[in-house]
Amino acid sequence: MCDDARAAWLKLTLITGVGGETQRTLLQAFGLPDRIFSASRAELERVVPTRIAERLATEDVGAAVNAALAWADEPGNALISLADRNYPRQLLQTPDPPTLLYAKGRVELLNRPALAVVGSRNATPQGVANAEAFAASVSRAGFTVVSGLALGIDAAAHRGGLGGPGSTVAVIGTGADRVYPARNRDLAQRIAMDGVIVSEFPLGTPALAGNFPRRNRVISGLARGVLVVEAAERSGSLITARLAAEQGRDVFAIPGSIHSPLSKGCHRLIKDGAKLADDARDILDELGVSAIPAARHEQPRHEDDRLLDLMGFDPCDMDVLAGRSGLTVDRLSAMLLQLELDGRIATLPGGRFQRMK
Repeated sequence: MCDDARAAWLKLTLITGVGGETQRTLLQAFGLPDRIFSASRAELERVVPTRIAERLATEDVGAAVNAALAWADEPGNALISLADRNYPRQLLQTPDPPTLLYAKGRVELLNRPALAVVGSRNATPQGVANAEAFAASVSRAGFTVVSGLALGIDAAAHRGGLGGPGSTVAVIGTGADRVYPARNRDLAQRIAMDGVIVSEFPLGTPALAGNFPRRNRVISGLARGVLVVEAAERSGSLITARLAAEQGRDVFAIPGSIHSPLSKGCHRLIKDGAKLADDARDILDELGVSAIPAARHEQPRHEDDRLLDLMGFDPCDMDVLAGRSGLTVDRLSAMLLQLELDGRIATLPGGRFQRMK
Protein backbone atom coordinates (compact mmCIF):
# COMPACT_ATOMS: atom_id res chain seq x y z
CA MET A 1 0.00 0.00 0.00
CA CYS A 2 1.14 3.55 -0.67
CA ASP A 3 1.31 5.99 2.25
CA ASP A 4 -1.99 7.69 1.35
CA ALA A 5 -3.82 4.36 1.27
CA ARG A 6 -2.22 3.20 4.53
CA ALA A 7 -3.07 6.53 6.14
CA ALA A 8 -6.73 6.18 5.13
CA TRP A 9 -6.98 2.66 6.57
CA LEU A 10 -5.33 3.83 9.78
CA LYS A 11 -7.62 6.82 10.08
CA LEU A 12 -10.71 4.62 9.68
CA THR A 13 -9.60 2.39 12.57
CA LEU A 14 -8.43 5.24 14.82
CA ILE A 15 -11.59 7.40 14.85
CA THR A 16 -13.19 7.25 18.31
CA GLY A 17 -16.25 5.03 18.57
CA VAL A 18 -15.99 3.54 15.06
CA GLY A 19 -15.76 -0.19 15.76
CA GLY A 20 -15.29 -3.12 13.45
CA GLU A 21 -18.95 -3.52 12.49
CA THR A 22 -19.30 0.17 11.64
CA GLN A 23 -16.02 0.09 9.70
CA ARG A 24 -17.29 -2.81 7.58
CA THR A 25 -20.63 -1.04 7.03
CA LEU A 26 -18.80 2.03 5.75
CA LEU A 27 -16.52 -0.03 3.52
CA GLN A 28 -19.49 -1.85 2.02
CA ALA A 29 -21.20 1.47 1.29
CA PHE A 30 -18.27 3.49 -0.04
CA GLY A 31 -15.53 1.03 -0.97
CA LEU A 32 -12.00 1.95 0.09
CA PRO A 33 -11.37 4.24 3.09
CA ASP A 34 -10.28 7.25 1.04
CA ARG A 35 -13.80 7.36 -0.47
CA ILE A 36 -15.29 7.36 3.02
CA PHE A 37 -13.29 10.43 3.97
CA SER A 38 -14.07 12.22 0.72
CA ALA A 39 -17.83 11.67 1.18
CA SER A 40 -20.05 14.54 2.31
CA ARG A 41 -21.62 14.68 5.76
CA ALA A 42 -25.04 13.98 4.22
CA GLU A 43 -23.71 10.90 2.39
CA LEU A 44 -22.15 9.59 5.60
CA GLU A 45 -25.37 10.13 7.57
CA ARG A 46 -27.25 7.87 5.17
CA VAL A 47 -25.00 5.03 6.35
CA VAL A 48 -24.06 5.76 9.98
CA PRO A 49 -25.57 7.78 12.85
CA THR A 50 -25.02 11.54 12.88
CA ARG A 51 -22.52 11.42 15.76
CA ILE A 52 -20.35 8.93 13.86
CA ALA A 53 -20.58 10.96 10.66
CA GLU A 54 -19.45 14.04 12.60
CA ARG A 55 -16.44 12.25 14.04
CA LEU A 56 -15.45 10.94 10.62
CA ALA A 57 -15.63 14.45 9.23
CA THR A 58 -13.94 16.35 12.06
CA GLU A 59 -11.82 14.18 14.38
CA ASP A 60 -8.09 14.77 13.97
CA VAL A 61 -6.04 11.57 14.33
CA GLY A 62 -3.11 12.80 12.24
CA ALA A 63 -0.49 12.37 14.95
CA ALA A 64 -1.48 8.74 15.60
CA VAL A 65 -1.56 8.02 11.86
CA ASN A 66 1.93 9.46 11.36
CA ALA A 67 3.29 7.50 14.32
CA ALA A 68 1.86 4.26 12.92
CA LEU A 69 3.25 4.98 9.44
CA ALA A 70 6.69 5.57 10.95
CA TRP A 71 6.42 2.29 12.89
CA ALA A 72 5.37 0.41 9.75
CA ASP A 73 8.42 1.73 7.88
CA GLU A 74 10.77 0.08 10.37
CA PRO A 75 12.35 -3.20 9.15
CA GLY A 76 10.14 -6.21 9.81
CA ASN A 77 6.97 -4.20 10.54
CA ALA A 78 3.85 -4.15 8.38
CA LEU A 79 0.27 -2.91 8.23
CA ILE A 80 -2.16 -5.39 6.66
CA SER A 81 -5.65 -4.19 5.70
CA LEU A 82 -8.71 -6.18 4.64
CA ALA A 83 -7.84 -5.31 1.03
CA ASP A 84 -4.22 -6.49 1.31
CA ARG A 85 -3.21 -9.69 -0.49
CA ASN A 86 -1.29 -10.70 2.65
CA TYR A 87 -4.42 -10.56 4.83
CA PRO A 88 -4.92 -14.00 6.45
CA ARG A 89 -7.42 -15.95 4.34
CA GLN A 90 -8.62 -18.03 7.30
CA LEU A 91 -9.37 -14.90 9.31
CA LEU A 92 -11.20 -13.33 6.38
CA GLN A 93 -13.75 -16.16 6.59
CA THR A 94 -14.76 -15.31 10.17
CA PRO A 95 -17.75 -13.10 11.08
CA ASP A 96 -15.68 -10.30 12.65
CA PRO A 97 -12.27 -9.98 10.94
CA PRO A 98 -10.15 -7.02 12.10
CA THR A 99 -10.09 -4.20 9.57
CA LEU A 100 -6.36 -3.63 10.05
CA LEU A 101 -3.56 -5.76 11.49
CA TYR A 102 -0.22 -4.56 12.83
CA ALA A 103 2.38 -7.28 12.19
CA LYS A 104 5.99 -7.64 13.28
CA GLY A 105 8.03 -10.42 11.67
CA ARG A 106 7.34 -13.01 8.99
CA VAL A 107 3.91 -11.99 7.68
CA GLU A 108 3.82 -14.97 5.28
CA LEU A 109 3.17 -17.20 8.31
CA LEU A 110 -0.30 -15.66 8.62
CA ASN A 111 -1.39 -17.62 5.55
CA ARG A 112 0.18 -20.96 6.46
CA PRO A 113 -1.87 -23.92 7.81
CA ALA A 114 -2.05 -23.35 11.55
CA LEU A 115 -3.07 -24.87 14.87
CA ALA A 116 -3.87 -22.71 17.88
CA VAL A 117 -2.53 -23.99 21.21
CA VAL A 118 -3.92 -22.33 24.35
CA GLY A 119 -4.34 -22.99 28.05
CA SER A 120 -3.75 -21.83 31.59
CA ARG A 121 -1.34 -19.09 32.59
CA ASN A 122 -0.74 -21.00 35.83
CA ALA A 123 0.11 -24.26 34.13
CA THR A 124 1.62 -27.32 35.77
CA PRO A 125 5.11 -28.43 34.71
CA GLN A 126 3.50 -31.35 32.87
CA GLY A 127 1.10 -29.01 31.10
CA VAL A 128 4.00 -26.81 29.98
CA ALA A 129 5.89 -29.88 28.74
CA ASN A 130 2.82 -31.15 26.89
CA ALA A 131 2.18 -27.80 25.22
CA GLU A 132 5.77 -27.48 24.04
CA ALA A 133 5.93 -31.10 22.82
CA PHE A 134 2.61 -30.97 20.93
CA ALA A 135 3.52 -27.59 19.40
CA ALA A 136 6.95 -28.85 18.33
CA SER A 137 5.38 -31.92 16.70
CA VAL A 138 2.81 -29.99 14.66
CA SER A 139 5.46 -27.41 13.72
CA ARG A 140 7.69 -30.21 12.40
CA ALA A 141 4.70 -31.35 10.36
CA GLY A 142 4.50 -27.90 8.77
CA PHE A 143 1.74 -26.30 10.86
CA THR A 144 2.28 -22.85 12.30
CA VAL A 145 1.50 -22.66 16.02
CA VAL A 146 -0.77 -19.77 17.03
CA SER A 147 -1.09 -18.60 20.62
CA GLY A 148 -1.45 -15.46 22.74
CA LEU A 149 2.01 -14.79 24.28
CA ALA A 150 0.67 -15.25 27.81
CA LEU A 151 2.62 -16.98 30.54
CA GLY A 152 2.27 -20.73 30.99
CA ILE A 153 0.79 -22.74 28.12
CA ASP A 154 0.96 -19.93 25.54
CA ALA A 155 4.67 -19.34 26.07
CA ALA A 156 5.39 -23.07 25.93
CA ALA A 157 3.41 -23.37 22.68
CA HIS A 158 5.43 -20.57 21.09
CA ARG A 159 8.71 -22.18 22.15
CA GLY A 160 7.61 -25.48 20.64
CA GLY A 161 6.51 -23.80 17.42
CA LEU A 162 9.86 -22.07 17.07
CA GLY A 163 11.53 -25.47 17.22
CA GLY A 164 10.19 -26.53 13.81
CA PRO A 165 9.73 -25.10 10.31
CA GLY A 166 6.08 -24.22 11.00
CA SER A 167 7.24 -21.54 13.48
CA THR A 168 4.70 -19.50 15.46
CA VAL A 169 2.28 -16.56 15.47
CA ALA A 170 1.71 -14.54 18.64
CA VAL A 171 -1.63 -12.70 18.71
CA ILE A 172 -1.42 -10.02 21.38
CA GLY A 173 -3.99 -7.89 23.21
CA THR A 174 -1.88 -4.74 23.33
CA GLY A 175 -0.38 -2.49 20.70
CA ALA A 176 2.28 -4.19 18.58
CA ASP A 177 4.89 -1.86 20.06
CA ARG A 178 4.36 -3.28 23.55
CA VAL A 179 5.19 -6.61 25.19
CA TYR A 180 2.83 -8.06 27.79
CA PRO A 181 3.66 -9.68 30.09
CA ALA A 182 7.14 -8.19 30.44
CA ARG A 183 8.54 -11.59 31.48
CA ASN A 184 8.01 -12.76 27.90
CA ARG A 185 10.13 -10.00 26.37
CA ASP A 186 12.94 -12.32 25.27
CA LEU A 187 10.42 -14.75 23.79
CA ALA A 188 8.69 -11.91 21.96
CA GLN A 189 12.00 -10.86 20.43
CA ARG A 190 12.58 -14.42 19.18
CA ILE A 191 9.08 -14.52 17.69
CA ALA A 192 9.56 -11.15 15.96
CA MET A 193 12.73 -12.58 14.37
CA ASP A 194 11.65 -16.14 13.47
CA GLY A 195 7.85 -15.95 13.69
CA VAL A 196 5.38 -13.07 13.67
CA ILE A 197 3.61 -10.94 16.29
CA VAL A 198 0.22 -9.57 15.27
CA SER A 199 -2.29 -7.17 16.84
CA GLU A 200 -5.45 -5.39 15.78
CA PHE A 201 -5.02 -2.72 18.46
CA PRO A 202 -3.48 0.71 17.79
CA LEU A 203 0.11 1.35 18.83
CA GLY A 204 0.45 2.25 22.48
CA THR A 205 -2.64 0.28 23.56
CA PRO A 206 -1.93 -1.02 27.09
CA ALA A 207 -2.98 -4.37 28.53
CA LEU A 208 -6.73 -3.80 29.03
CA ALA A 209 -8.85 -6.71 30.27
CA GLY A 210 -11.53 -6.22 27.61
CA ASN A 211 -9.06 -6.60 24.74
CA PHE A 212 -8.05 -10.18 25.49
CA PRO A 213 -11.40 -11.83 24.66
CA ARG A 214 -11.28 -9.94 21.34
CA ARG A 215 -7.76 -11.19 20.78
CA ASN A 216 -9.01 -14.76 21.32
CA ARG A 217 -11.27 -14.67 18.24
CA VAL A 218 -8.20 -13.82 16.13
CA ILE A 219 -6.22 -16.70 17.65
CA SER A 220 -8.93 -19.18 16.70
CA GLY A 221 -9.69 -17.42 13.42
CA LEU A 222 -6.13 -17.81 12.13
CA ALA A 223 -6.10 -21.57 12.76
CA ARG A 224 -7.72 -24.68 11.36
CA GLY A 225 -8.13 -26.05 14.85
CA VAL A 226 -7.61 -25.18 18.53
CA LEU A 227 -5.89 -27.38 21.11
CA VAL A 228 -6.61 -26.67 24.79
CA VAL A 229 -3.83 -28.12 26.93
CA GLU A 230 -4.82 -27.20 30.51
CA ALA A 231 -7.77 -25.06 31.56
CA ALA A 232 -9.83 -24.46 34.67
CA GLU A 233 -13.62 -24.43 34.38
CA ARG A 234 -13.75 -20.66 34.00
CA SER A 235 -10.61 -20.29 31.89
CA GLY A 236 -10.35 -17.77 29.08
CA SER A 237 -9.12 -20.66 26.95
CA LEU A 238 -12.67 -21.99 26.93
CA ILE A 239 -13.74 -18.72 25.30
CA THR A 240 -11.21 -19.37 22.55
CA ALA A 241 -12.53 -22.93 22.16
CA ARG A 242 -16.13 -21.68 21.96
CA LEU A 243 -15.17 -19.09 19.35
CA ALA A 244 -13.33 -21.77 17.38
CA ALA A 245 -16.42 -23.98 17.34
CA GLU A 246 -18.56 -21.03 16.19
CA GLN A 247 -16.04 -20.37 13.41
CA GLY A 248 -16.25 -23.99 12.25
CA ARG A 249 -12.80 -24.95 13.55
CA ASP A 250 -11.90 -28.30 15.11
CA VAL A 251 -11.50 -28.23 18.90
CA PHE A 252 -9.09 -30.60 20.66
CA ALA A 253 -8.38 -31.06 24.37
CA ILE A 254 -5.75 -32.97 26.31
CA PRO A 255 -7.27 -34.94 29.21
CA GLY A 256 -5.75 -34.98 32.67
CA SER A 257 -6.30 -36.17 36.21
CA ILE A 258 -9.91 -36.09 37.44
CA HIS A 259 -8.53 -34.50 40.62
CA SER A 260 -6.76 -31.59 38.92
CA PRO A 261 -8.61 -28.25 38.71
CA LEU A 262 -6.66 -27.51 35.52
CA SER A 263 -8.17 -30.57 33.84
CA LYS A 264 -11.78 -29.59 34.52
CA GLY A 265 -12.02 -27.26 31.54
CA CYS A 266 -10.53 -29.80 29.13
CA HIS A 267 -12.84 -32.56 30.41
CA ARG A 268 -15.83 -30.28 29.96
CA LEU A 269 -14.79 -29.56 26.39
CA ILE A 270 -14.46 -33.29 25.67
CA LYS A 271 -17.93 -33.90 27.14
CA ASP A 272 -19.26 -31.16 24.87
CA GLY A 273 -17.78 -32.75 21.74
CA ALA A 274 -14.14 -31.67 21.58
CA LYS A 275 -11.79 -34.33 20.27
CA LEU A 276 -9.61 -35.99 22.90
CA ALA A 277 -5.92 -35.66 22.05
CA ASP A 278 -3.29 -37.66 23.90
CA ASP A 279 -0.82 -37.59 21.01
CA ALA A 280 -0.05 -35.00 18.35
CA ARG A 281 -0.92 -37.62 15.72
CA ASP A 282 -4.55 -37.43 16.86
CA ILE A 283 -4.62 -33.79 15.78
CA LEU A 284 -2.67 -34.22 12.57
CA ASP A 285 -4.91 -37.11 11.49
CA GLU A 286 -7.98 -34.88 11.91
CA LEU A 287 -6.28 -32.07 10.00
CA GLY A 288 -5.40 -34.36 7.11
CA VAL A 289 -1.72 -35.03 7.82
CA SER A 290 -1.03 -38.75 7.86
CA ALA A 291 1.93 -38.66 10.24
CA ILE A 292 4.58 -36.50 11.79
CA PRO A 293 7.53 -36.52 9.40
CA ALA A 294 10.33 -38.83 10.48
CA ALA A 295 13.98 -37.97 10.01
CA ARG A 296 14.39 -36.68 6.48
CA HIS A 297 16.99 -37.70 3.94
CA GLU A 298 19.75 -35.17 4.46
CA GLN A 299 22.36 -33.70 2.17
CA PRO A 300 25.83 -35.17 2.72
CA ARG A 301 26.90 -34.02 6.15
CA HIS A 302 30.13 -32.34 5.06
CA GLU A 303 28.31 -30.28 2.40
CA ASP A 304 25.74 -28.97 4.88
CA ASP A 305 28.41 -28.18 7.44
CA ARG A 306 30.50 -26.36 4.85
CA LEU A 307 27.52 -24.20 3.88
CA LEU A 308 26.84 -23.39 7.54
CA ASP A 309 30.49 -22.44 8.02
CA LEU A 310 30.28 -20.13 4.99
CA MET A 311 27.09 -18.60 6.37
CA GLY A 312 28.55 -17.80 9.79
CA PHE A 313 26.14 -16.48 12.40
CA ASP A 314 25.27 -13.14 10.81
CA PRO A 315 22.20 -12.87 8.53
CA CYS A 316 22.99 -13.09 4.83
CA ASP A 317 21.00 -13.41 1.60
CA MET A 318 21.01 -15.87 -1.29
CA ASP A 319 23.35 -13.77 -3.45
CA VAL A 320 25.98 -13.61 -0.73
CA LEU A 321 25.76 -17.37 -0.10
CA ALA A 322 25.95 -18.13 -3.82
CA GLY A 323 29.08 -15.99 -4.11
CA ARG A 324 30.74 -17.61 -1.10
CA SER A 325 29.84 -21.20 -1.98
CA GLY A 326 29.95 -21.22 -5.78
CA LEU A 327 26.71 -23.28 -5.78
CA THR A 328 23.89 -22.72 -8.27
CA VAL A 329 20.77 -20.98 -6.99
CA ASP A 330 18.72 -24.17 -7.46
CA ARG A 331 21.17 -26.28 -5.49
CA LEU A 332 21.52 -23.63 -2.81
CA SER A 333 17.73 -23.27 -2.48
CA ALA A 334 17.33 -27.02 -1.95
CA MET A 335 20.05 -27.11 0.70
CA LEU A 336 18.68 -24.07 2.53
CA LEU A 337 15.17 -25.56 2.59
CA GLN A 338 16.47 -28.78 4.10
CA LEU A 339 18.53 -26.89 6.68
CA GLU A 340 15.45 -24.85 7.64
CA LEU A 341 13.31 -27.98 7.95
CA ASP A 342 16.01 -29.48 10.16
CA GLY A 343 15.96 -26.40 12.39
CA ARG A 344 19.59 -25.52 11.62
CA ILE A 345 18.85 -22.16 9.99
CA ALA A 346 16.02 -19.63 10.15
CA THR A 347 14.50 -17.51 7.41
CA LEU A 348 14.44 -13.79 8.20
CA PRO A 349 12.46 -10.92 6.66
CA GLY A 350 13.92 -9.63 3.42
CA GLY A 351 14.95 -13.04 2.06
CA ARG A 352 17.83 -13.44 4.51
CA PHE A 353 18.99 -16.55 6.36
CA GLN A 354 20.63 -17.04 9.74
CA ARG A 355 22.37 -19.99 11.27
CA MET A 356 20.78 -21.30 14.48
CA LYS A 357 22.99 -22.14 17.44
